[in-house]
Amino acid sequence: MTTPRLALVGDRSPHVRSHTRIPGLLQALRERDRLDLDAYWVRTDDITEPDDLAGFDAVWLLPGSPYASEEGALAAVAHARLHGVPFLGTCGGFQHALLEFARTVCGLSTAAHAEVDPDAADPLVALLACSLVGHEGAVHLVPGTLAERVLAADRTVERYHCDYGLNPRHLDLLREHGMVFSGHDADGEVRVAELPDHPFFLATLFQPELAGDGTRPHPVITAFARAASASTATTPAAAAGPARSR
Repeated sequence: MTTPRLALVGDRSPHVRSHTRIPGLLQALRERDRLDLDAYWVRTDDITEPDDLAGFDAVWLLPGSPYASEEGALAAVAHARLHGVPFLGTCGGFQHALLEFARTVCGLSTAAHAEVDPDAADPLVALLACSLVGHEGAVHLVPGTLAERVLAADRTVERYHCDYGLNPRHLDLLREHGMVFSGHDADGEVRVAELPDHPFFLATLFQPELAGDGTRPHPVITAFARAASASTATTPAAAAGPARSR
């Protein structure tokens, strides 16, 4: 069986804690769950169009925004969404998954991220009323959703490291076009989003890669790895393409 190829999309940095957790999590998946992924880091500014990720069996858009290239991050989301490639977006990945969906599916061409465009009049991704940097919080999951099935619970406590989230003014627009908001905090603020007609498309504002000490993968990461293992790339990886590193 061919080892699934995983694109770790993000501008890898030793100063981003979630990035430093990745090698240990991949090793834990191999040892604990017998899930072996052939993972490559792909910088956002090395992605110029969605097909740059052709040949990968899964895409994980990692934290670390603002990214070197917002367009590269959005192209990564588009590739996974359009081609049925398993997708996981965490923190900044969650924010950009919503941004890509709003712009290309909902037709909201002016959708903006306040971190990138602080002068935007009505940003899709806005500054949170209370920062979640370094915080933990309860997430309530909607019954029957992918998130609830993956976590096998209706409530979970998760770690965050973010200042931005979905502007609730745009929630109905995204929902009307098919996005499901499957996790919320105690005040009803969105914390998890998914696309039900996709093999595996899950985005979390919390960072499952920060759970525990990194030796036991979070259920979200394990489920994503299983989806990657069940996926088959439809296009072989090209010899040329975006810069990649192990």
